[in-house]
Amino acid sequence: MEEPKHGIRAVHSASTITVYQAYTPEIGLPAARLGRFPATWKRDRMTWVKPSFLWMMYRCGWGTKEGQETVLALEITREGFEWALRHACLSHYAHGLHPDRATWKRQLRHAPARVQWDPERDLHLRPLPYRSLQLGLSGEGARRYADEWTVAITDVTPLVREIHALLREGEPDTAARLLPEERPYPAGDELLAHLCP
Repeated sequence: MEEPKHGIRAVHSASTITVYQAYTPEIGLPAARLGRFPATWKRDRMTWVKPSFLWMMYRCGWGTKEGQETVLALEITREGFEWALRHACLSHYAHGLHPDRATWKRQLRHAPARVQWDPERDLHLRPLPYRSLQLGLSGEGARRYADEWTVAITDVTPLVREIHALLREGEPDTAARLLPEERPYPAGDELLAHLCP
């Protein structure tokens, strides 16, 4: 089956969706231990979450990039995730989707969430021809994410290191079997029509 050009592929249950972020150990380890972000996590900054495990690996270099050494899997409520999508603005102007640039800039400035679509990645982090969602949360969106939507936080850094080591050892099939089982998230037109250029 052909992948849609814009889609959300994620680990999800009837009530939650898993997203990924990477942090310094000073933030990531306490967050996983406490099941919530520590006081040092800034609620007033834009925070980006990624439902795609492999896109997160591309972004953090398998947890090797400075400041992104601790990779977290965050289970958040589907209700919260979908609120963010409904209130999100596309991160770039798209002719035909927005009435004009001024309207888009105004929407972007006031939106508690923004969406960008980046090429999905394969196991070797090469770009694929379809795109995955990155969700940026700020203001009310970031506060709700941290204080209301987060159900569980798991440090998946050991898994990240194991998969990366298998790839370096030339064992891609074994590495692939360890990947989280992501499947299409049921986000219909109601959630995505205003976000797909």
